[in-house]
Amino acid sequence: MYDRDWAPEGLPGFAREAEALGVDDLWVVEDLGWNGGVSAAAVALGATEHIRVGIGIAPAPLRSPALLAMELATLARVFPGRLVAGVGHGVREWMESAGVAPRSPLALLEETITSVRALLRGERVELDGREVRLDGIALVHPPADVPPVIAGVVRPRSLELAGRVADGVLIAEGHGPGDLENTRTLTAKGGAGPEHTLTVLSFACVGDDADAVARTLHPHTEGHGAWLGRPQDEVFTVSGPPAQAADDIRALHACGADTVVLRIVGPEPLGQLAALLTSFGR
Repeated sequence: MYDRDWAPEGLPGFAREAEALGVDDLWVVEDLGWNGGVSAAAVALGATEHIRVGIGIAPAPLRSPALLAMELATLARVFPGRLVAGVGHGVREWMESAGVAPRSPLALLEETITSVRALLRGERVELDGREVRLDGIALVHPPADVPPVIAGVVRPRSLELAGRVADGVLIAEGHGPGDLENTRTLTAKGGAGPEHTLTVLSFACVGDDADAVARTLHPHTEGHGAWLGRPQDEVFTVSGPPAQAADDIRALHACGADTVVLRIVGPEPLGQLAALLTSFGR
């Protein structure tokens, strides 16, 4: 992940260096007041040659489904096969501060994802929904290689919704192997099949000094634990010496994660990444 707190002008160089190290994906962030997710994805795609770029995540209340589909189609046409788009509810307080909080977050997310996916497939969309209205909208240039649209959600009803309407699900930092079985169960309850992908975000700090790693992670796991409603020591991280951090990733994969996105904290994030990838033989 290119962290939201890192200035956008550093993204092209970071993306090129991450690609050179051998990562498969680079994920950018769209949080209110930070960087724009679609524009950041365009910067990262333009700076690299083959890695996939993920948007994690576009808040549905901030994004007209028609405009979001237009933006995604443009990127998918220019960079075919290299884009994945995450869409979520957005942080309720932020959506209220922007004056776009929906009456029904679940309805808005379902109608947004359903209509965006249909538009990207080249369909003409007629929708008179609870939150979204589209009157015969179609894309003039739909992509031949349709990018996956995944739902960035956490709670049970939203996970079921993701299984029903999205190509996959993205779950927030702090969720460990023990959480993934429940995630898969809930998305399957919504109708997800084996092709439904699971992407997991994780705080990461790689280093041999256990005390330094713990100190670096502490403010992140403390705040996130409060948000998740779980004790700080139960907030999962990919951390420790490179071999241990690599085992953390393998544990997520063994429990169903298709993609693990590292939100690296602490000094020299690319150096940490390089050490970790070395443990995978990359």
